[in-house]
Amino acid sequence: MDDAATGNVKATREDWLEAALDTLVMDGIEQVKIMPLATRLAVSRSSFYWYFKSRQDLLDALLDTWQHSNTAAIVGGASRPHETITGAVCHIFLCFLDPARFNNRLDFAIRDWSRRDACVRRRLHASDADRIEALSAMFKRFDYPASEAITRARVLYYMQIGYFDADLNEPLSERQPFTSDYVLTFTGKRPSSAEVAALDRALAAVSL
Repeated sequence: MDDAATGNVKATREDWLEAALDTLVMDGIEQVKIMPLATRLAVSRSSFYWYFKSRQDLLDALLDTWQHSNTAAIVGGASRPHETITGAVCHIFLCFLDPARFNNRLDFAIRDWSRRDACVRRRLHASDADRIEALSAMFKRFDYPASEAITRARVLYYMQIGYFDADLNEPLSERQPFTSDYVLTFTGKRPSSAEVAALDRALAAVSL
């Protein structure tokens, strides 16, 4: 009897999602298919339907997972209270650089997928808009005029996204000496030495 029919399912929903996410990142959306995933997980194809109605249901779950991780990381990070805008931007750097919060390879896999699917493209555009709006609101809280706030938010966001896209393979140790100058560029203010040191400690604690 089939494992799924008896409830004796070896792979959990999270296992299917993780396998699908890995495949999306490594091989692209075209390779996210039920049978290859079942083979990878060493379970029957029919066990897939214990958790998902269809391949499209799985794809929707992938998008939800991305939304609840990457987009939430930036929106939540921008909403976190700070005493200074420089401290707030240092925290945004951490949000982008901590892989437990923001998976940049997944973000670009979604962007690549969006070139092939109009529905995904709409969700991506909405996500980008939500992230930028959150960053703009962050600047407004520190009394930047609305037009300046949105401009600084866009520059900060697109620079971070572009940095990943450039695939520089730059060690973090080479980037960190420029933290103060980056923050100055994005905010017009220099961070305190304590804020830079706190960011360095936080980055040292995450796996990069």
